[in-house]
Amino acid sequence: MFLGTFQPRLDDKARLILPARLREEAARVDGTERLVITKGQERCLAVWPAVRFTELAERIRALPAANGLVSPKAVRDHLRVLYAGASEQTLDKQGRVTLPAHLRDYAGLDREVTVVGADTHFELWDSVAWQRYLEEKEPAFADLTGEVLAELSGSGF
Repeated sequence: MFLGTFQPRLDDKARLILPARLREEAARVDGTERLVITKGQERCLAVWPAVRFTELAERIRALPAANGLVSPKAVRDHLRVLYAGASEQTLDKQGRVTLPAHLRDYAGLDREVTVVGADTHFELWDSVAWQRYLEEKEPAFADLTGEVLAELSGSGF
């Protein structure tokens, strides 16, 4: 599970030193240092251990057959954008990953980056954009927390 918030900086060669905790978790999940970086929601980048990215794509492909709520065309469209924007990268010996220009442009990444754990993957945000996102979503998070905890308490949690 990827947890936490970190604020590394991009170097002049568009490399980002990933926090040790995230590198260790990615290696534990995948057994390698291969990562897939792709477009995420709200103009961030999503970073997946390669094996988890493959699992994600398989689950997306199975959606129409599984529930009938998502059309085959919607699945194809989503996968096209997902794959077209994806870049497989390998960590170097210093724990750095290179962020391709098209992905940096998509997420507006320049120097200040916020890395956010997101359970099965982690996200890379422009630090200012992340701060705006938090300011906008924090009130809803507080409201939803009460509802979620009430639901969990009813299930014996």
